[in-house]
Amino acid sequence: MFTGIVQAYREVAAVVEETDLHRLRIDMSEMTEGLELGASVAVNGTCLTVTRVEGADVWFDVIKETLDTTNIGALKAGDFANLERSFRVGDEVGGHIVSGHIAANVPVVQVEQSDNLRKLWFGVEPEWLRYVLHKGYVSLDGASLTVSDLDHEGGRFAVSLIPETIDRTSLGRVEVGSRVNLEVDSQTQGVVATVERLFQDKDWRERVLPGLRS
Repeated sequence: MFTGIVQAYREVAAVVEETDLHRLRIDMSEMTEGLELGASVAVNGTCLTVTRVEGADVWFDVIKETLDTTNIGALKAGDFANLERSFRVGDEVGGHIVSGHIAANVPVVQVEQSDNLRKLWFGVEPEWLRYVLHKGYVSLDGASLTVSDLDHEGGRFAVSLIPETIDRTSLGRVEVGSRVNLEVDSQTQGVVATVERLFQDKDWRERVLPGLRS
């Protein structure tokens, strides 16, 4: 599990492409202290397992499902990625609890830029947009952010970035057409799915709804 607070923005040192598998090598420098094989690291918000540690270099295996669902498959040597190590019980959670399980890889459709603010709009399929709430939160490339605007008719939502996020993460560098990993709030997803399932149950509607109207 992660907090959605990006700890570092680091260069991908190597990508080894094999059949339905990529092996990534990333220089994590001081972030390797105490890092063991099998540990979890969020790379652009995607939970990956450490397969090898060689000094400051850390290796990850990325399987086909992850390559197809996230922007990890597009990473090349020389690209940069957001990193966060999994948190330990007792650590301060400065963001929100996120799992690193990506729902979709979404495009940036509009960028609004001013002196100290960057507003990003993302296009999202209805399948996932129904779990995005105004003033709720999402994780974008591993950064936990509050939804500042929501446009259901246009199939999009926006987040507004403070200078710290602009400077320290990939979101300060994305442009229209860039693709970003989206994780929705699992609690919101659970509530929405439960309510939808209940309202599709005729017996439940006949038993419960009359009492709600009285």
